[in-house]
Amino acid sequence: MQLPQMLYGRLLCSHRPHARIKRIDTSRAEALPGVKAVITGIDLPHKYGILPVSEDEFPLEIDKVRFVGDPIAVVAATDEFICEAALQLIEVDYEELPTAMSIDEALRPVEEADRIHDYGALEAAGNVHKQVHLEFGDVDAAIEAAPHVLEGMYFYEGNTHLALEQHAALAHYGADGKLTLWSSTQTPHYVHKAMAKVLELPTSRIRVIATPNGGGFLTPSRGKSDPFPHEFCAAKLSMMCRRPVKITLTREEIFYMHRGRHPVLMWVKTGVDDDGKILGLDFQSFVDGGAYGSYGVASTYYTGALQTVTYKIPTYRFRGLRVFTNKAPCGPKRGHGTPQPRYALEIHLDRIAEQLDLDPLQYRRSILVDEYSMTVNHMRVTSCGLDECLTAVGDASDFASKRRQLPYGQGIGMGCGSYLSGAGLPIYWNDMPHTSVDLKIDRGGGVCAKCMEIDIGQGSDSVLAMTVAEVLGIEADEIQLVTADTDTTPIDLGSYSSRVTFMMGNAAKQAAEKLRERILEAAGNKLEVSPEELAAAHGMIVHARTGKSMSFREAVPLAEARGGQLSSTGFYRPNRLAGPYKGSGVGPSPAYSYSCAAAQVDVDVETGIVTPQRIWIAHDCGRAINPVLVEGQVEGSVYMALGEIFLEEQTYRKGLHKFPSMLEYKSPTFLEMPPVETILVESLDGEGPFGAKECGQGPLLPVPPAVANAIYDAVGIRIDELPITPDKVLRGLERKAAGKESRVGPNRVPNVIWPDPIRVDPVWYDQPPEAYVPTIRRVDAEPPGSAKGSPNCEHRESP
Repeated sequence: MQLPQMLYGRLLCSHRPHARIKRIDTSRAEALPGVKAVITGIDLPHKYGILPVSEDEFPLEIDKVRFVGDPIAVVAATDEFICEAALQLIEVDYEELPTAMSIDEALRPVEEADRIHDYGALEAAGNVHKQVHLEFGDVDAAIEAAPHVLEGMYFYEGNTHLALEQHAALAHYGADGKLTLWSSTQTPHYVHKAMAKVLELPTSRIRVIATPNGGGFLTPSRGKSDPFPHEFCAAKLSMMCRRPVKITLTREEIFYMHRGRHPVLMWVKTGVDDDGKILGLDFQSFVDGGAYGSYGVASTYYTGALQTVTYKIPTYRFRGLRVFTNKAPCGPKRGHGTPQPRYALEIHLDRIAEQLDLDPLQYRRSILVDEYSMTVNHMRVTSCGLDECLTAVGDASDFASKRRQLPYGQGIGMGCGSYLSGAGLPIYWNDMPHTSVDLKIDRGGGVCAKCMEIDIGQGSDSVLAMTVAEVLGIEADEIQLVTADTDTTPIDLGSYSSRVTFMMGNAAKQAAEKLRERILEAAGNKLEVSPEELAAAHGMIVHARTGKSMSFREAVPLAEARGGQLSSTGFYRPNRLAGPYKGSGVGPSPAYSYSCAAAQVDVDVETGIVTPQRIWIAHDCGRAINPVLVEGQVEGSVYMALGEIFLEEQTYRKGLHKFPSMLEYKSPTFLEMPPVETILVESLDGEGPFGAKECGQGPLLPVPPAVANAIYDAVGIRIDELPITPDKVLRGLERKAAGKESRVGPNRVPNVIWPDPIRVDPVWYDQPPEAYVPTIRRVDAEPPGSAKGSPNCEHRESP
């Protein structure tokens, strides 16, 4: 985007991982010809943060830097070359402070003045941000009474989003005193809210337009779901210079500013009976959060919350801890806090199955969570197609006949997972709708749909158009869309937590049904038939019994003549789903999706290179509103998962990112992508629009453990940490040949003093669902007004 008289901005970022700022001198930069403004932290003195409990960032740090890449000044000039030259002229004096570059280092005692932040779990030693201790039922008694007990430790390395496009923002402060910001963001509403606070402007004087962007890969990847410093800086510079200002981050800056996957160390202890039924689960997670809070409190809870919505767990203890380190802040990436514990748990279940000589597929089927039930930690489960997913993947991959039967060096493994269809609570507490959709029909029959949802490549624009078209009985390409603009569209909280199809879809369906009712009433009056007997599809309104009909466009002016302008609003706000304990707001969802994956691999025992030969994956998406988009999202999840399994790691050396470029940070290309067989399972969830649930994040979860379990089947070694690199495979093979434990992974967890637990009475499985889930309804019927085979909402039978 280019605007007249536009200036360019560049950020000056810290070269120290942890230091006090003693002095900043910008005078030489300000004197450089072509420089129009230079600002530092004192010009933007208000903190912000995506979560209200973690508002710990300044757009430009004032007193202290906490990682290499922390912004401390910004220059606006007539071109980027002058900006770069000006940055070299800014003088900064630092006082070095002790650094913490790992979970262990962050837990060491430190002087109060040397802490990374002056808030968090201050009663704990070191740089602890958050500690959680929840217990549901008597876990110790359950495990002690169990005939079989298994412990394990696992580690999932952090990684980044690697979006092809860079982060960018363009701000224009107009002569009318109104600020417009165009940004490649996934959350225009939250950016809008943060802008008002930081810039001290009323929200009515700020307009945020989220440009169509990639790098979100549906909700998390979520690399663009935080407010970012460059957005505030571009806005402030435009207010000062009275000219448009554009800031585009360089590729290296994006690596350093990150917000990707948290590194997580996990300890799991499980007690099971002779059949493998879980009697008690004890789970600890240690989360490396980087330098700032971001979504970290939610991420910490997520590492423990969703274990129970996949398998029956009658007693459960979760202890979670997040630390601050002097690395780029971590945030949400595809799956947000759930791929890490899923990796640990699915490997752990395979170990239990082996110990009890059980088939891992049949074992999982025997312990699946029940449909329309409550979990021990008060999560409400609606539809669950995981049993169908397991059956479909087992049949497609021929899992039973291949397991333990393939030649040495070849193996097959399996994993399962589950994920949210939208978070039960907004990021900041309120009782307002999570999303709204406005519809307007003009006298010529043109339909305009407005919503603040932002299409980040996941196809939400298509879902909005197809949902409205399905209800009104017209074609999707007849819908005009206005989206992602805080001035012209009604509220939507953003593209995160796999919420858009579910929540926006429900709002769009509600808005369209209101207009459909008015239009059919008008058509029924004209045709002298009952409106309830009319059907609408393909732009026609038909009375099947008499054959009377009229077009949608003919009916529209009749409806307007009867009741005025054809406009409506639909909204969605989930039921209150949180349990009766602190922290219960993280994890509840109107519905959960389910996935199962099998992976077949080839392990070269000479080089340690693992080659995935084929992936089979089944995903319970509720209903596939657009099957092509669903399959694309599922296969995209597989691709991203394979990158995290084999190649990607956000690691540091002496405070510096080891791989801050696309040349050095390795990610699979299409040459490394194996064939993927995708199977869609449609459970028709009663809460979702036309029965739909999420499909953008959940399919990633089962793939990493499926590959790890396949490697064990191939060569008999356990790789309990990601990424699985050739040196780790060779190390495991060497240990096996030497008669040692054939396992590569962490061998200890930190010794932490946990706070007193929050003890919560569990919800028992033997209660009838209607006793505690009054809002659940089963839906098996076709959506109103649609026929099987409709191109707008293709009907697909469940396998």
